[in-house]
Amino acid sequence: MEIFDVAIIGSGPAGLTAGIYTSRANLKTLILAGAKWGGQLMLTTEIENYPGFPEGIQGPQLMEKIKKQAEKFGAHIKFQDATKVQKENDLYLVSCNLETYRARAVIIATGADTQWLGLPNELRLIGHGVSSCAPCDAFFFKDKKVAVVGGGDAAMEEALVLTKFASEVTIIHRRDSFRASKIMQDRALSNPKIKVLYNTEVVDVLGQDKVEGLVLKKTSNQQPATSQLAVNGMFVAIGHKPNSQIFDGLVELDQKGYISKSLMDGVFIAGDVQDYKYRQAVTAAAYGTMAALEVEKWLENQK
Repeated sequence: MEIFDVAIIGSGPAGLTAGIYTSRANLKTLILAGAKWGGQLMLTTEIENYPGFPEGIQGPQLMEKIKKQAEKFGAHIKFQDATKVQKENDLYLVSCNLETYRARAVIIATGADTQWLGLPNELRLIGHGVSSCAPCDAFFFKDKKVAVVGGGDAAMEEALVLTKFASEVTIIHRRDSFRASKIMQDRALSNPKIKVLYNTEVVDVLGQDKVEGLVLKKTSNQQPATSQLAVNGMFVAIGHKPNSQIFDGLVELDQKGYISKSLMDGVFIAGDVQDYKYRQAVTAAAYGTMAALEVEKWLENQK
C-alpha cells in the first residue's frame, strides 16, 4: 500500500508551489491536479505582474513552468479530481473516480472559480477583453473604455482600480441600487471617470478576436429591445465560488463557502479557497509556500 507524506489537492499557483516545497524537502508528495489543471491562470493570456518575468508571460506557460519545477523535485502529479477526503486512523484517504490515495497530511488548494454571466461569447473572449481581475489586467486598458458588471464592493473596487488606466468606466448593474457598502459607493460615484447604468443587464459580448462592445437590455423594460455599448473590455465582478464543497467535516466554511480554518490535525489550506481578498497568483503561491512549510514542521513533530 503506497502512502504519501502529503497529498496536495489542486494545481494552481498555491498547489504547485506547495508541491515544489514539500517534494524539495524530501517529502513524498502527491498532487491531485484535476482533469482541468492549472487553475484560473489557464484562462489568462498576458501576465505582467508575476515576479521574474519582466517581459510578461502567458498564463498557461507560467503554470507549465511551475508544474515542471514541482516534477523536477519528485512530485507525483495525477490529473484526477478528488471527490472525497476522509480520515482513517492516522492516514487521510483521498478518493478519486478511479482510485483512492493515502497520505499522512493534506493540503487543500482547490481555489475559487469566477462566477461568470453565462453569455454566448463570454468564455470565448476571456483573456481578450473579458476579465474578472482589474488588478491583474487594468494596465492593458490604458486610455480605453471598459465596463464593470456587478453592484457589490468588489465591483466598486474593480471600477476604482480601472480608473487609474481607463479613460471611462461604466458600472452596469441589474438593479436600481447597489448592494455595496456606502463608503465604497461614495468613492465610486464621486469619481469623474465612472458612469453607472442601473436596471441594465448584459446579454452578450461583441467582437471576434477581442471585445468591441456589449449588448444591453433594460431589466425594468419587459420589451425585448436591446442597445449596444462600445467598450474595449468587460470586467465581471459578481462573485467567486470557492471549490470547498467536498471538504465538509475536515474544515470550517464561512457564509460564502470559503475555508475559514482546518478542523483536523494534518489538514492545511492554501490559496484562493480561503483567500477572498487578494486573489493574486503571487499571493496564492505564497500561501502554498506557507502551507508546505507547516506540513513539513507538522510531520516532523509526528515522528
